[in-house]
Amino acid sequence: MPGRGRRQWSEPAPLQAAAEAIVKRFRVSDLLTVSYERQESQYHIRKYKDRPPRTETSVRYQVHVTPNLDAIELAERELGWRLYVTNTTAEQLSLEDAVSAYREAPLHEHNFSRLKNRPLGLRPFYVHRQDHMLGLVRLLSLALRLLTLVEFVVRRELQQQETTLTGLYGGNPSRSTDRPTTERLLRAFQPITLTLVNLPGQQFVHLTPLTPVQSQILALLGLPESIYTDLTAATNAIPP
Repeated sequence: MPGRGRRQWSEPAPLQAAAEAIVKRFRVSDLLTVSYERQESQYHIRKYKDRPPRTETSVRYQVHVTPNLDAIELAERELGWRLYVTNTTAEQLSLEDAVSAYREAPLHEHNFSRLKNRPLGLRPFYVHRQDHMLGLVRLLSLALRLLTLVEFVVRRELQQQETTLTGLYGGNPSRSTDRPTTERLLRAFQPITLTLVNLPGQQFVHLTPLTPVQSQILALLGLPESIYTDLTAATNAIPP
């Protein structure tokens, strides 16, 4: 309808092009029928000075949209459906188990996405030998399994203890979570500094002390703090 701020179309071609672009963008060509109506309105202009009175005609085109109810109903019935195919037999995998396995797909996809980002980063290298390529993928796959295992163990322990971890988010130190990622757990151990000072006849060793959140992470993993503090003992084997 005509109104302030609404564009009026006096030519059918540009209006039709704009309407078809919208239909194509939202992919609803089968759901709607678009028609165009030519409307004319006449208005009279009074005589003014030496100009005689006259009648002018204004032309505008209006769009009419008719929904295809049968097509819309069919589209709504199919909305949200996807077709998946498996070579597993019904005896090996029931429908219920197949749906359950499908719903766990985002978990697997999330893990494989780690191979494309930090800290693993499986990206093209200048590797020409097939065995080198295979070895690289297998090595990073083992690292991926380790990342997944650490995350699983920590989340399981947090759930069993009905507690959370606080201090993993640098911008919000009071934020807590019961589903931390391995990347955030590793980031909680940054920075760690092992300092060795060798003087004639003596050696000084200093290791950054564990923070409360670091101690909690080790406890959730079932690891003693000595696995960290023993780093100072290992430096005794380093010659001055």
